[in-house]
Amino acid sequence: MMKRGLAFLLCVILVVGITACQNGKGNSAAGYPKKEITMIIPYGAGGTTDVTGRQLAAALEKQLGQSIVIVNQKGASGSVGTKTALDANPDGYTILYTADSLGTQRVMGISEYSYDDFTPIMAVVNDPKVIVVNKDSKYNTLEDLINDMKARPGKVKMSYTGPGGSGHVQALIYNQLGLDMALTAYTSGSECITAVLGNQVDFTNSNYSTVTGYLESGDLKLLGISAKNRIEKYPDVPTIVDVIPESEKHLSMPFTPLSIVVDKDCPEEVKTTLRKAALEAVKDPKWQEFVKNNNLDELYKQYPEIEDIQKFYKDWQSLVCWLLWDAGAAKNDPASFNISRPE
Repeated sequence: MMKRGLAFLLCVILVVGITACQNGKGNSAAGYPKKEITMIIPYGAGGTTDVTGRQLAAALEKQLGQSIVIVNQKGASGSVGTKTALDANPDGYTILYTADSLGTQRVMGISEYSYDDFTPIMAVVNDPKVIVVNKDSKYNTLEDLINDMKARPGKVKMSYTGPGGSGHVQALIYNQLGLDMALTAYTSGSECITAVLGNQVDFTNSNYSTVTGYLESGDLKLLGISAKNRIEKYPDVPTIVDVIPESEKHLSMPFTPLSIVVDKDCPEEVKTTLRKAALEAVKDPKWQEFVKNNNLDELYKQYPEIEDIQKFYKDWQSLVCWLLWDAGAAKNDPASFNISRPE
């Protein structure tokens, strides 16, 4: 009897162990979250992904009842931090707050990663692209800058965050419009701004949330909006579409989508918990104030369901990856990843 009892007990232990291993390498999803969560931001501190990610994390903590530790891991257009997120245990205790470069890393030959490796929790915001120059710049209007780029092709210097990023895509759009500039890469949006402040470059195509303080202090001048809609706080500042009407077809898509995603192998119940918490977090008054003050586009309203987000990612990759390929900027053919050419 003792031998049978012992055998039965060993079987129970074995079954429990196997079940635990199948559920996130030994970590049960029951009662999630039981400890602090790491949010990886695959860019340097001070850029739009960092600024918005930290603000959202503060609201998300209240809903989850656990601390969220921010880890900035910049490098290789976001692929370094992306790899760290995928190498971590897919148990929901490591989440990725990512920008648009996740959709271009494969075609740029930077990494093998894409949106397909993750499940979206929320498409959070789009941070409008704006064109800024040093306060002492000779450019006082968007027309001044555009005219100089036409007069001196490849001579006007622009800082950006590297190949495949939103700044690079914006530069390619400018090229489509007959504008050519000299590109200088930096590892974060904040470094791009620093380059303008230090007169290392003539301008940058920045995200609005990262330059609001510099605009208010007068250290930077806002020349234009790289979109089809003006910014409420600066109604007199023109968009590129105002100056170059034919640019509208290129500027209809949100070019800086910021999202919370998790490893696709994360337990479904964890994804559900994170999703519910995120939907409540964006109702937080401080978050709402932040969104309004920074003129952020609320993507969670435009793409409310997981299926909506996934379709948006597919359409975004189609538009941007083929733009990169057609410009000769991409290393790999989008068709090799089953990315269809936009209609």
